[in-house]
Amino acid sequence: MRNQIVFALVVAGALGGLFSAYVYAVPSKPLPPAFSPASNPFARGVFANGIVESYQATGENTTIHPEVAGVVTRIFVAEGQRVKAGEPLVSLDDTVQRAIAAQQKAQADAARSVLDELRAQPRKENLEIARAQVALATANLKSANDSYDKQRRSWEIAPESVSKDTLDTTLNAAKVAQANLELANRQYDLTKAGAWIFDVKNQERQVDALDKAYTASAALLAKYTLVAPTDGVVLSIQTAVGSYVSPQGAYDTYTQGFAPVAVMGTPADWLAVRCYIDEILIPRLPPAERMRAEMTVRGSNVKVPLEFVRVQPYVSPKIQLSNQRLEKVDLRVLPVVFRFAPPKSVAVYPGQLVDVYVGEK
Repeated sequence: MRNQIVFALVVAGALGGLFSAYVYAVPSKPLPPAFSPASNPFARGVFANGIVESYQATGENTTIHPEVAGVVTRIFVAEGQRVKAGEPLVSLDDTVQRAIAAQQKAQADAARSVLDELRAQPRKENLEIARAQVALATANLKSANDSYDKQRRSWEIAPESVSKDTLDTTLNAAKVAQANLELANRQYDLTKAGAWIFDVKNQERQVDALDKAYTASAALLAKYTLVAPTDGVVLSIQTAVGSYVSPQGAYDTYTQGFAPVAVMGTPADWLAVRCYIDEILIPRLPPAERMRAEMTVRGSNVKVPLEFVRVQPYVSPKIQLSNQRLEKVDLRVLPVVFRFAPPKSVAVYPGQLVDVYVGEK
């Protein structure tokens, strides 16, 4: 009985194995692809990787870096927002620089007040004092001369009535009074003449130097607010309130590198595609006037015709399209720029990777 059970199990196992082998040997129908892979629409088309950019006559997307370092205190715009040239984007902490500018402005204002004081001379009150001193010196001279005349006449009538010492003393007093009158007249002329021209010019230069120092300080203060350099669209803000930024940009915790504080592009009426043609394929590129291109949006079957814009005539080391300079490979590429109108059937954004075929008309 026991052997019959074992034999039955062996037979059942063998039949099960044969059935399983039959079932798994039947080929399963593959699932349809989510999208068709990029295909070459041209007879001799050249394949290239491309990256979508905002369309600009020259250059790439506009990257914005601060010219000074500081902590972000406010962000005025949102990603995707259209802005006008000069509109503020991000502000940095300017407490110290604002105080420096205020101090230099106060110094310039103080120097200008001194200059106004010099130009306003002579002051009426000072002139009146100098005139009164002349009058006083004139009266003192008359008194001294009268005293000397009296002593001299008395000495001439009766020499014994006045000593020679007294006569000399009154004569010296008259001479001193005359000198004082001359000094008072010169002091009056000096006061009436006003400030010396060299003092005025020196103070003018002081004011000019302090004004320029304040202008430079105010210009530096303005650098603490990043503004839009041109009309466009804010593509990305790569910082946050409280973050520290420098002329290198903002530190990216994900890539552990520095990135622009903001990236701007042109309005999305047109977009550009920058293609990188491998150096070994450059001889196969058609002339610019006969060049055609088509791009495929990855993850879809959408194909978009491209319009040739320009060739950047400089072959440079290839960089993987992740915006990281560390990802160089031993290959050189030629950048070729096309433009296209954004398709309505699928969303396309700057920074997106696409597959491009370049052919000939």
